[in-house]
Amino acid sequence: MRESCGMRQPHAAAALTSSVAKVAKMERGMVPIRDPDVRALCHLYGMNDDSAIERLLHLAKADRDRRRAKGWWDQYPQLAAMSEYFALEEMATEARSWELAFIPGLLQTPDYARALAVGNHDWEDIDEVEPFVEARMTRQARLHDDQPLRLWAIMHEAVLRQLVGGPHVMRAQLSHLLEISGLPHIRVQVLPYQVGAHPGMTSAFTVLSFAQPGALDVVRADTLSVKLWLESEADAQHHSSVFDRIARLSLSQHDSGGLINSIRKEM
Repeated sequence: MRESCGMRQPHAAAALTSSVAKVAKMERGMVPIRDPDVRALCHLYGMNDDSAIERLLHLAKADRDRRRAKGWWDQYPQLAAMSEYFALEEMATEARSWELAFIPGLLQTPDYARALAVGNHDWEDIDEVEPFVEARMTRQARLHDDQPLRLWAIMHEAVLRQLVGGPHVMRAQLSHLLEISGLPHIRVQVLPYQVGAHPGMTSAFTVLSFAQPGALDVVRADTLSVKLWLESEADAQHHSSVFDRIARLSLSQHDSGGLINSIRKEM
């Protein structure tokens, strides 16, 4: 809005009687925005649409609530870096997940999660693995709430064939995948090897969607060294478009279940 009316950050800072640095942080989503600041900036930028202002106020409140959110993750300090994502997941209504290397965390069995943590060498102290596994299982309660998270998970065929924890662990994991994919709010698809090159080869990612009017989707993408949170409309649309293309290339839910069962029997 500021850019569309040709103003600069010092203009906004003057209207709020604050610093340019604070305005910059507000615009980057680094600090919460108070309702009086939302109204003052809308007035400054010539926004007279009451419904649009109400949507912005609603989003500002949702953002403040998210920053203050307390939940099950608070009892696991070793997962502090993921606390904001867990808070978002609690607020979300839908998650669309694309995975290249492993079963999505929301669908993992305890033995699979344990083997994954040990194999990844994520923890210097092996005693930290069990709290990690416990936290992952606690997180899965979101799938069984009164209003459960809708989950659409697509994974590459390689995920099903990677022997995480060995044949016994993988057989149980694939059985769990078949069972939970029968729930009406969980959709599981597999992208088979035979597809060849595809638009999801660059990275895995998850898109979270929310019920609040005007709320933008949030994208999480992991690299070896950093977890990326993408909250712009352009990023959300791009990742949603890539996810849709991957979904069209993937096997149907029925055929995906058949492939999962076939691989399970091989183990």
